[in-house]
Parts: sequence; structure tokens; C-alpha cells
Amino acid sequence: QVQLMESGGGLVQPGGSLTLSCAASGTIWRVNAMGWYRQFPGEQRELVADIANGGSIRYAGSAKGRFTISRDNAKNMVFLQMNSLEPEDTAVYFCNADISQDAYGRTWIGWGQGTQVTVSS
Repeated sequence: QVQLMESGGGLVQPGGSLTLSCAASGTIWRVNAMGWYRQFPGEQRELVADIANGGSIRYAGSAKGRFTISRDNAKNMVFLQMNSLEPEDTAVYFCNADISQDAYGRTWIGWGQGTQVTVSS
């Protein structure tokens, strides 16, 4: 089994910054991709940014230029540096990972428990 543990959410004023962290633990042979999604009340989760094992990165349009995703492969961690936060960024942010648990195709794809980010004055 694999667990994803997020941290770093909280309350921040408009224009402020937060960094989210997510650590994967458990039976991990290789982390294929990790990323961040967010969910607004009553809506489905949407991609914020993700980063593949080879380093390729995708950003949602709303994140480009303000958010930066990065990985620490040695620690199986992913980070989301969020700058210039706006009230519209208020949401629950979820870590997502695609993990190979062995060399024979056993794969785990799942979510962390979510962390609340609130942008308000």
C-alpha cells in the first residue's frame, strides 16, 4: 500500500504565498508522476500541476506564472510553491501520485487526504 501525506495548507492574505508538500510512503518501486489537484465546493477536482518522472510538467492555465511544482525524487516528495494567491484559489488541494510498486506492472494511483488553502483578508 501507499500513503500520501500533505502539509502546508492554511490561511493566507491575497497576494501572499504558500508552499504545499506531499510525501509518498509505503511500497514504492518508482514514482511515475506526482501532482496537485484542487476542488472547489460542489465541483470536481481539477488539475493544478503535475510532474512526471522524466521531469515534464503540466500547469493549469490559472497556475501558470504563479505556481511552481517541483519534486524531490530521493524523498518521493512533490511541492507546490504558490505565489500571488487570490481568493479564487481558495479550495481543498489534493496530492495525486502514480506509483509503480514493482518491476512487473503493479501500479498504485491515489490521493492524499487533502489540505485546505484559504485566501482571504
